[in-house]
Amino acid sequence: MEKAKKTHRWWHWLLGLAIFYIILNFVAGAYFFNVAMVPSHKSFVHSPNQVLKKSDPLYHQKRWFKSAKKQTWHITSASGNYRLVADYLPAAHPSRKSVLIAHGFMQNKESMGAYAYLFHQLGYNVLMPDARAHGQSQGKYIGYGWPERFDERKWIDRLIQKNGQQSQIVMFGVSMGGATTMMTSGIKLPSQVKAFIEDCGYSSLQAELDYEAGNLYHIPNGVRQPIELALSGINRIKNGFFTQSASAITSLHHNHRPMLFIHGAKDTFVPTKMVYQNYAATQGPKQLWVVPKAKHASSYATAQKAYQNHIVKFLNQYVK
Repeated sequence: MEKAKKTHRWWHWLLGLAIFYIILNFVAGAYFFNVAMVPSHKSFVHSPNQVLKKSDPLYHQKRWFKSAKKQTWHITSASGNYRLVADYLPAAHPSRKSVLIAHGFMQNKESMGAYAYLFHQLGYNVLMPDARAHGQSQGKYIGYGWPERFDERKWIDRLIQKNGQQSQIVMFGVSMGGATTMMTSGIKLPSQVKAFIEDCGYSSLQAELDYEAGNLYHIPNGVRQPIELALSGINRIKNGFFTQSASAITSLHHNHRPMLFIHGAKDTFVPTKMVYQNYAATQGPKQLWVVPKAKHASSYATAQKAYQNHIVKFLNQYVK
């Protein structure tokens, strides 16, 4: 009888420990859901509203964008929940060529001004949306490109409506915008989409979250997985998808259009190794440029002339 009581107490203790472990992981998952998915100021991300300084290597391009005349466009998100906002800059002369530019995590359309300048100088109409939950667009949670890929298709349809069936459209994005570009490439798109350019996008949301859990928060390998599973479950309930679903690599397996991959050799935020995984996954014509000495999202600032030359040489093959 005494032995049975001890066994009973042992199982009670184990059960309590298991419940505590589950609750602890759920609490940690909820905390990191708020860090990763809820829009707010992030200490590890540069503010998109920083004062423009002459020391900025892209000062000229960004200053041009600030004074450029822009049209404001609106659509409803693909899910029908949110009002999305974009800036549109028509080319200096009537053009069939357009570029859709996707910004990074906790950035906005204004933060992509230097890239708008680059493409505008190349004769493109430029469309720059604020992603869900960023800038002037509505949204409760950050989607990391996964729900946004269908929003991008709506923006593409809007470009065709504006500029006609003979439109030739390129999609370009940096960081989260690069991942959004790759994820968009995997869905059914109009034939007017001719090519993609992605700069320092992650291979999947799950891989990036796992990397940052170690890189930013120094959480050991064995501890990360249950927390990430809890985060993924919370994200499914609140944001509509499991984090494991949001994969650039899976999307690229369905892409047969041309894509240029750019990544900084010194990127420690989205590790450079991810670009090789992305490059291997795509099924269409492809080019890869790893920029020496460039850190995350700084390839253009690091090698301006070479950056433009790579883009021009690539696009001249597919956009006429």
